[in-house]
Amino acid sequence: MNNKLYVGNLAYSVRDESLHQAFSRFGTVNSAKVMMDRETGRSKGFGFVEMGSDAEAQAAINGINGQALEGRPAVVNVARPREARPAGFASPYGRGPGGGGGDRGERGGGGGYRGGNDRGGNDRGGY
Repeated sequence: MNNKLYVGNLAYSVRDESLHQAFSRFGTVNSAKVMMDRETGRSKGFGFVEMGSDAEAQAAINGINGQALEGRPAVVNVARPREARPAGFASPYGRGPGGGGGDRGERGGGGGYRGGNDRGGNDRGGY
């Protein structure tokens, strides 16, 4: 088993400290982190807790899963490893046709909707 736990269905009022406190009843909490939205600063409704041992993690799963945590029934599972995301979908404005330009050597900027064809003449690319 793994001692890192996923905690879902959290109330938006739950913060790192309250998550740490709830799980500390079951053993040593190495870390407790509620995931926050970068733009709004609001909780995303889930987080991760790392317990001191596998046995403590199992005790926390048994003790908290389905129980109310600040008014909502928490979902607690062993955390899965993060899945790799395809590089092509990292940003809607990043590289690729019509992207944000970037370093094009001595040929100039590029980017925008047209993909940077700065040779003149028949520009058949873009929108």
